[in-house]
Amino acid sequence: MGNTLRRYWQPVLLSEELPEADGAPVRVRVLGEDLIAFRDTDGKVGLVDAFCPHRRAPMFFGRNEECGLRCVYHGWKFDRDGTCVDMPSEPPDSLFKTKVTIPAYPTHEAGDVIWAYMGPQATQPEPPDFEWMRAPKTHRFVSKTFEGANWVQGLEGGLDSAHSSFLHNERLGDPGWIRNRDGAPRIDVERTDYGYTYTSTRNLGAEGEYVRVYQYIMPAQAVRGGINGLMGGRAKVPKFDLHIWLPIDDVNTWVYNIMYSYDDDAPLTPAYVEEQEHLLGRGKNDHVPGTYFLKANKANDYFIDRGMQKTKNFTGIVGINTQDMAVQEGMGGIVDRSREHLGTSDKAVIAMRQLLLEAVDAVEAGGAPRGVDPATSRTIRAYDDIVRPGTDWHVAFAPELVAKW
Repeated sequence: MGNTLRRYWQPVLLSEELPEADGAPVRVRVLGEDLIAFRDTDGKVGLVDAFCPHRRAPMFFGRNEECGLRCVYHGWKFDRDGTCVDMPSEPPDSLFKTKVTIPAYPTHEAGDVIWAYMGPQATQPEPPDFEWMRAPKTHRFVSKTFEGANWVQGLEGGLDSAHSSFLHNERLGDPGWIRNRDGAPRIDVERTDYGYTYTSTRNLGAEGEYVRVYQYIMPAQAVRGGINGLMGGRAKVPKFDLHIWLPIDDVNTWVYNIMYSYDDDAPLTPAYVEEQEHLLGRGKNDHVPGTYFLKANKANDYFIDRGMQKTKNFTGIVGINTQDMAVQEGMGGIVDRSREHLGTSDKAVIAMRQLLLEAVDAVEAGGAPRGVDPATSRTIRAYDDIVRPGTDWHVAFAPELVAKW
């Protein structure tokens, strides 16, 4: 699976983590590999091995200067492509520097995210080009959160619509809340070139059906509509929410959280963004200051309030994102799936596992995994709304499932 994940562009940093040219280098651990990222004099991002190829000194302490990162141990300097451009500890006429490189990966900056391709050069695809990356900066917000669990546990949560009637039930006993009216949605999965489209359909009786269309973009992106909002009722801002799960290693993950508005006249104002982020449990005051780690975590049982659990919400935990973390991290670093008992509500999870295993098989056989070509997912989007009786959602939603940005 590690080799398969390296065939896709991966989000390795937020742009805000490298705010200035020739600024401080940043430690990066991704796919079990320790790296250093830096923004050079030209503003381009380099991503290189965390240790100098000379004597394995840490490049984190390096001097970021004049379009390169210089090791402080003996002054060897490397540009963002990994080429050694200076070796002052060797004689001036030495050709040694032409024989030494530092491992480096190509990067691409778009959508307030720094992406890296860590696979074979011969199979490097075009960079990602999702709709949210093309949305105006005023209509897009990107954040990230640490999760102490295997990346697939997070991804499975993002593709599990049925749990929102329970884990995220903020209105105990309220029949007006749309997910209280049908806690056993029908799940349907339709495979695509990029992964799959799946729907959760809830029966609303004479009103029709509440249909939520998700997009699973391989290997680890889940997109959902936010038309009716998490709490039911029309959302203040028509938007989409999505996550990308990036493996740090086998038992730790960075979760990239993106929301974007698709309405020209409805930008994501700072006040609205903070309101939404706090609702999800990852607002400014929900993080350990200066980090991407949440204050509510496994060590303090996510500040669970048993009194609240009896009277207000299903979990007694504040924050939709925090509720997800509680169950996903609480499963342990890697779930023993041989002990699971999957039901009809797990169709999307089962289909995702099948696609990932098929992708591994394809790479091992020398082929390309599904979804590696950005053209397959460039124009898609999610959607959710109420469909009147006798109406096919494929027809009703068709105009809304095509990117506008």
